[in-house]
Amino acid sequence: MSITDKSTDSTTDIRADWIAVDWGTSRMRAWAMSADGKVLASTSSDKGMGSLAPDQFEDALLADIGQWLSPGQRTRVVACGMVGARQGWVDVPYKAVPCAPAGQLMAAPVTDAHIDVRLCPGLKQLAPADVMRGEETQVAGLLAARPGFTGVVCLPGTHSKWVRVQDGQITAFQTFMTGELYALLAEKSVLRHSIAPHGWDAPAFAAAIETAVDTPAAVSARLFSLRAEALLADLAPETARARLSGYLIGLELAAARPYWGGQPVAIIGATALGQHYATALQLLAARSEIHDGEALTLQGLHAAYQQLSGD
Repeated sequence: MSITDKSTDSTTDIRADWIAVDWGTSRMRAWAMSADGKVLASTSSDKGMGSLAPDQFEDALLADIGQWLSPGQRTRVVACGMVGARQGWVDVPYKAVPCAPAGQLMAAPVTDAHIDVRLCPGLKQLAPADVMRGEETQVAGLLAARPGFTGVVCLPGTHSKWVRVQDGQITAFQTFMTGELYALLAEKSVLRHSIAPHGWDAPAFAAAIETAVDTPAAVSARLFSLRAEALLADLAPETARARLSGYLIGLELAAARPYWGGQPVAIIGATALGQHYATALQLLAARSEIHDGEALTLQGLHAAYQQLSGD
């Protein structure tokens, strides 16, 4: 199944066979879909889970997708992400690993007869304790695109995930707060005076990766040196940005070595951040390939839709 984006700014004439939704904490994205998985139109808004009470989700959804619904018909909506969290529309229980990334979907309570909303479950790991919501749908998409895939998946982001996949199941995973730590240090700490919001220094990033992987205990002191060097030697803010990223990604890779050591990694996220992870892994003599995150989300949601259609 291939995803073909036929989205258009004029969506009033679009009628969806079904609707895919990726509903995160801060944003909601929706796609009008054909039965065979082609994108007919798309939309996004800032109506994330974190800004809505449980009784507000239906109205927020209808405001964005109402133009795709057919009069007199019920359209199925398949949603993944934080919409199924405890603070979301309805608390969808986690599935325990090892398990297939796609699982039994839960119906959300709706009053409008034009929609049938089903929410994807997240995954949990008891020891060490860990959870995910949304990323499992992208892994399901990877398995739909590459049946038989066995190996390691990396999902960079605010909370990066490292996932082991074998025989169609997620067997283990680990979360790192790398992206959130970067945001806190770059925007809230004393380093905010020294870190540029844009720009890059590739050699500085590479050196910081090496430092963090080889001597992770030294990183705390190296972090403050970013501020000191800016004061004493006019360290370029772009260089400081690259070093900070390298130190934090390097710490993550040092701890995640049992995942990526000795085997190729599928990185989900064709973004600048995904490329930084690929570069870092290459510096450590590890192989990786980058996959488009949105495409895999849609493939995972389509797999869930097909599962429902076969019930």
